[in-house]
Amino acid sequence: MTRRGAIGLLAKSSLTALAIAQAPAALAQGGALYRDARAPITARVADLMARMTLAEKIAQIRTAWADKADMIDGLAFDAAKASAAFPEGIGHVTRPSDKRGVPGISGAAGGTAARWRTPEQTVEFINALQRWAVEDTRLGIPVLLHEESLHGYMATEATMFPQAIALAGSFDTDLMRRVQSVTAREVRARGVPLVLSPVVDIVRDPRWGRIEETWGEDPYLCAEMGVAAVEGLQGPGKFDKLREGKVFATLKHMTGHGQPEAGNNVSPAQLSERELRENFFPPFREVVRRTSIGAVMPSYNEIDGIPSHANTWLLGQVLRREWGFDGVIVSDYGGVNELATLHHVATDLEDAAHQALLAGVDSELPDGMAYATLQDAVEAGRIPVELVDTACARMLAIKFRAGLFENPYGDAALAQRITGNAEARALALEAARKGLCLLTNRDNTLPLRPATMGRVAVIGPNHAIARLGGYSSVPKQTVSLIEGLRAIAPDADFVTAQGVFITTSEDRSQDIIELADRAENLRLIAEAVEVAKGADTIILAIGDTEQTSREGFAKNHLGDRTEIDIVGEQNELVDALAALGKPLVVCAINGRPPSWPNVAEKADALLECWYAGQEGGTAIAEALLGRINPGAKLPVSVARNEGQVPLYYNHKPSALRGYLFDEATPLFPFGHGLSYTTFAISEPRPAKRRFRADEPLVVEVDVRNTGEQAGDEVVQLYITRTNASVTQPVLELKGFERVTLAPGEARTVRFEIEPRRLAIWNRAMEEVNEPGPVTVSVGNSSASLRAVEVEIV
Repeated sequence: MTRRGAIGLLAKSSLTALAIAQAPAALAQGGALYRDARAPITARVADLMARMTLAEKIAQIRTAWADKADMIDGLAFDAAKASAAFPEGIGHVTRPSDKRGVPGISGAAGGTAARWRTPEQTVEFINALQRWAVEDTRLGIPVLLHEESLHGYMATEATMFPQAIALAGSFDTDLMRRVQSVTAREVRARGVPLVLSPVVDIVRDPRWGRIEETWGEDPYLCAEMGVAAVEGLQGPGKFDKLREGKVFATLKHMTGHGQPEAGNNVSPAQLSERELRENFFPPFREVVRRTSIGAVMPSYNEIDGIPSHANTWLLGQVLRREWGFDGVIVSDYGGVNELATLHHVATDLEDAAHQALLAGVDSELPDGMAYATLQDAVEAGRIPVELVDTACARMLAIKFRAGLFENPYGDAALAQRITGNAEARALALEAARKGLCLLTNRDNTLPLRPATMGRVAVIGPNHAIARLGGYSSVPKQTVSLIEGLRAIAPDADFVTAQGVFITTSEDRSQDIIELADRAENLRLIAEAVEVAKGADTIILAIGDTEQTSREGFAKNHLGDRTEIDIVGEQNELVDALAALGKPLVVCAINGRPPSWPNVAEKADALLECWYAGQEGGTAIAEALLGRINPGAKLPVSVARNEGQVPLYYNHKPSALRGYLFDEATPLFPFGHGLSYTTFAISEPRPAKRRFRADEPLVVEVDVRNTGEQAGDEVVQLYITRTNASVTQPVLELKGFERVTLAPGEARTVRFEIEPRRLAIWNRAMEEVNEPGPVTVSVGNSSASLRAVEVEIV
């Protein structure tokens, strides 16, 4: 029996009978089968379930976050308090690395060390918690713990890599796999086996503050990055037992999250089933198909009037039955109780719990408020016990798969040795380098030459701070832009000025955000101009802060915007410095795409840095001074203004006809990115001109470095289908490869597009690879392509 089939059977059959059927010898000897690591996981689950009370089962599908207050004394775990507050045990604890539950810590989302435990404190808490669970509770069931790891483990001293959108811009799946592998080992060393990442939502609205958390707008890119990320976190392929140093990943957020109504987080996703299946589902489905993904998280929003946490079609029919997902479904924070409090489709928390269980939500995060009602509801017959049994069985299964019953503990010495170590720091620097995208470079302004650049004025609100972006903690070290410049060119003459402030504070956990005082900023602009007058070159670091683009998780904690240009007086700073007539290099340090038409027009060079992680200052400085050659590409189309939104490259033929008084084209197209060298990409060479519908479409293309220095190029392959039964996008990315070439060096890149990648959803909503013409295009961006025609027969 497969693991999937057995877990399904758990909901329908006698648990004791199943256990006896699978391991009669162990039971005949009178042992507890669930403690036998050699027994099949399904049998261990069944044996344990047969021993559990209803209250113990419910405890397994609830979590504790604010409720950590009931198990700690100060920061230390208190076994006596835990036994009194959790007599049936604790199924799942939220973010053991933060201080939620400690007096004075009402939240734990901010970027200050005061909100996190040290690594030693985290391991101490986890180990004490697990000793209590294993030794002091009736059945000795260890606790599942999860952490956040969007672009590195969100915990003190852990390595902070570039923000997700920067990692996507690398177009480097091997890099993604290595970054996530380091994240996994740093998390697991502290004793945590589950992380709430990666985010595989495609995104089509730059007003949405969470765009920085995504891998962009393209389903194929998000899918390939998603698979690589999960392989890095969990290990490759299909497996039953989690490997050493690995953690289970959680796919977020299913689905439609990245195109919310009016760009507002949590707002409805006005998407048809066809739109979901063609664009929003593929990254989730591809990860489920190719990995043993441990968990999936539903999105906060609704689709077609049904919130995702209560959507039996989305989570049951599509995710579990069509795609065969057999892991756990964990709620987004508060997603279950919001069925009653926000969406108003549930009458109360009990009804919300019932709807979520029917949809297949196995664990309610972060505190299990709705699932706390289940005891009375089940005993009164209002909610079938089978729903609790199914969810509990899945939660126990992931604990067995993670090896928690054999070793649930963290290793403080290991954590100290590997967390933020030299190897991790080197990888963070490599990732920062590979995420830098050169958008404009008039007259080869970049790279700057230390011997000829003269005095350099380094100005702007982001020149002296290492911005990490959302879901970051406090790493062991950070490098700002000015620190990186001075370290690389210690003999250069750098002068600095603030230029402007963006907001009134740097506390990203702050609810109310206020832009900086205009009068003070105008004074600072005048001061910056005076500094720049005495310089020969200007480097201007502008963009976002962790406050101006972020997750808007509540009405009193907003993060989305109606305008997508830079905020405050930053454009006025640009104008004032550009008026000096000196070379002006702009470093965009931001989480939101650079929809900055004024900056693009007036800067001599524009380098998109995103939030480049803890080592970002070094990487940016290296790029500016020519120590490295930028090679990243844009994972999103950059709109000129919010009136173009939504704007994405893979639109339908009838879209973007044009506007009065403005352009329909993007400011920068998807896949765009320049280099300090030049490349020539040949016309695509298909293996033949006619391909059967059941065979891969094979194409080769040559790429040559025609410049005078080494560099990276991302060769991109797109298709266009015409004469299909339903309308098709004007372009669809179906392959990419980042190659590094020395001057004069050439390489042949081979793409093999599987038939399923060519399939479309026809008028009957059947997925088929229809016969007909296909245009195959290759190039270095979606706007610079060479094409050839082939046919599917």
